[in-house]
Amino acid sequence: MLNIMEVHETNQMIEQEKLDVRTITMGISLLDCATDDLDALCRRIYDKIYGRAKDLVATGKQIEREFGIPIVNKRISITPISLVAASACKTPEDFVQIAHTLDDVAHKVGVNFLGGFSALVSKAMTPAERMLIESLPQALAETDRVCASVNVGSTKTGIDMNAVALMGRIVRQVSEATADSDSSGNSKLVIFCNAPDDNPFMAGAFHGVTEGDAVINVGVSGPGVVSKALDEARGKDFEFLCETIKRTAFKITRVGQLVAQEASRRLDVPFGIIDLSLAPTPAVGDSVGEILEKIGLEQVGAPGTTAALAMLNDQVKKGGIMASSYVGGLSGAFIPVSEDKNMIDAAQSGCLTIEKLEAMTCVCSVGLDMIAIPGETTPATIAGIIADEAAIGMINQKTTAVRVIPVIGKGVGEMAEFGGLLGRAPIMPVNQHSCEEFVARGGRIPAPIHSFKN
Repeated sequence: MLNIMEVHETNQMIEQEKLDVRTITMGISLLDCATDDLDALCRRIYDKIYGRAKDLVATGKQIEREFGIPIVNKRISITPISLVAASACKTPEDFVQIAHTLDDVAHKVGVNFLGGFSALVSKAMTPAERMLIESLPQALAETDRVCASVNVGSTKTGIDMNAVALMGRIVRQVSEATADSDSSGNSKLVIFCNAPDDNPFMAGAFHGVTEGDAVINVGVSGPGVVSKALDEARGKDFEFLCETIKRTAFKITRVGQLVAQEASRRLDVPFGIIDLSLAPTPAVGDSVGEILEKIGLEQVGAPGTTAALAMLNDQVKKGGIMASSYVGGLSGAFIPVSEDKNMIDAAQSGCLTIEKLEAMTCVCSVGLDMIAIPGETTPATIAGIIADEAAIGMINQKTTAVRVIPVIGKGVGEMAEFGGLLGRAPIMPVNQHSCEEFVARGGRIPAPIHSFKN
């Protein structure tokens, strides 16, 4: 039972410290839509998604009004399309037709993103999965709400380097296909290692095959709340600092749990998980970078940044797990450059580099996220960046991902503008030494040994 002080604290977090529920995501299984007739498949997909999600946005808005808690996004994730459409699609253009169907139904039900135009190829690619990947440049250029992901590796299987090399070329092609909007197509494409089945955050959300027919997953945010709480911890030791973060994460997660349970009841869809990630926005005061600086860094990227992020991530998880029995997804701190004002400032000043970001991904939720790089970056170099990040995930048994955006026509120091929550990002320099021979080898990097850890 909440006491009056806790109610007051929660109100303050919402009104003054930018606490929000970042997303309610309805996961929908499309496995029962499969058929070898493409037109029939598109009809079944449209009808299944519309039938399940037609009340999602209205219900989210109703909960916002009644509880006074902002719910920023209402979204849908679906079964990876490469599994559903393997029998019906004979060419990449067939997959593009499905992408248009998904975009149409996303507009119809009013969600801002629909994720799951995805392929899981951690060991090898089927012909259908290769065709879906080859369809991505056209599919992402011709739709505006469809999000895609490709899982290229896992701790159990190793890394499919053929898929990594292919994704290096595809990322470049997506940039070229969307060059008129600062290559923003790649803001809707994530390349994973160890992708989770229940992630509610875009662009990497999909409804995994381990899930039921439908589920409600909720992602809570709240870097502004944690940042404000740290004002009380200035000059105090790490014990006080950790307790402050843990207590704050507990309160944030309880708000998310309340919204998740209410949405689940009203939509008659089972509750899945709370993802308690600290997800920043470009707004002042809603920044993970600011939290790291309040912990004691002159600017994010300085020596000590990785240790500070590791501590922050761990305390957020400890506080959240006390608040909910069903914590999942990615849970931790996101460090997308374009969506975090202090990260943008640090990248512009040169304090934060891609190499430092890569080190930070060893201890945070996801990976190299929303990083703009020069448009002339080669497919082999992009593949090398993907392989490095996948290797971190594979060896450390964690999820890692890459969402880099080669901005066609722009170079180091210029700004890319993506708009809205996606924000803006300075073009960051990339190591120019070649990894072309490494990427061209093909085949698969074997799964790591699970003993002799060091």
